[in-house]
Amino acid sequence: MKVALLGPIAWRTPPLAYGPWEQVVALLADGLVARGVDVTLFATLDSGTRATLDGVIPRPYNADPSLDGRVWEALHIAHCLGRSGEFDIVHNHLDWLPLAFADSWAAPLLTTVHGFSGTNILPAYKHAARRGARFVSISDADRNPALPYVATVHHGIAAERFPYRDQPDDYVLAFGRIHPDKGTETAIDIARKAGYRLVICGPVHDTDYYEQRVAPRVDGRAVQYLGNVGPTERAELLGGAVALVHPIDFAEPFGLAVVESMMCGTPVVAYPRGALPEIVNAGVTGYLVSGVDDAAKAIAKAASLNRRHVAAVAATRFSADRMVDAYLNVYTAVLSRDGTVQK
Repeated sequence: MKVALLGPIAWRTPPLAYGPWEQVVALLADGLVARGVDVTLFATLDSGTRATLDGVIPRPYNADPSLDGRVWEALHIAHCLGRSGEFDIVHNHLDWLPLAFADSWAAPLLTTVHGFSGTNILPAYKHAARRGARFVSISDADRNPALPYVATVHHGIAAERFPYRDQPDDYVLAFGRIHPDKGTETAIDIARKAGYRLVICGPVHDTDYYEQRVAPRVDGRAVQYLGNVGPTERAELLGGAVALVHPIDFAEPFGLAVVESMMCGTPVVAYPRGALPEIVNAGVTGYLVSGVDDAAKAIAKAASLNRRHVAAVAATRFSADRMVDAYLNVYTAVLSRDGTVQK
């Protein structure tokens, strides 16, 4: 089997810090190669992979203001499209734009929907579906009833990068982009009510929100903001937390930091939006709560959970190997006549 992975180019693959889509594509590419699959990864040319690397953009456009993301994504897609006849399947991780050219791909096009940026992009998905493109959802909660899905494949992570830690420190953690959707300000309220200091990590995606609602409450003691941390520090911070506080205010398609936290043995206290009820085993790997008071009480309960069991459940449900095996089943189904995914 020859597989083309059309990866995102906002960040390198794998990312140096933030970049959840790039992280998933990196693990998938390396995992497929380990199973003997001939994989070409279309990504930024500074990416690191066990697959054959190809692309046109020298570095991620989010890291270089001189690179226009709209232009380079179009060139990136066109380059992969021109080579598509060399592969048995093209696996798209680049959102809607490749779907606009559904008639032109010379190999079956499979798209992992990493979450809809808005219903306004749905016409591109419907257009591609009418022309035989197939879709994978990253959670059952994120499925759109208008689209034909082949399967749901939860993201996997490399367990060795998130080592188990038995004894946490004295803080709770809010990890993710700084945006009202992620409830950063609410996490501050929760930590204060629970009597824990809060550590915040992640890139600022809404400057006004950060400057007006978050930054004034960051004092370096009760509330710390550490910025957009890299992979090593990420694992240390997740493993050292009493709990990950995740009071999201939108239907999150998956929640990679939630899984990474649990892999370290750190339980999660989250609002039950989007995929969170699928990911968190309530009372086992964390708690699903409603409101600040409920969340503060849940942190005390989360602190008494068996952290080793939290990590074991996460390793069983969200390993990179499990994800790679699932995608191999999907590829086989797409290339077979009946299109049935074997469980």
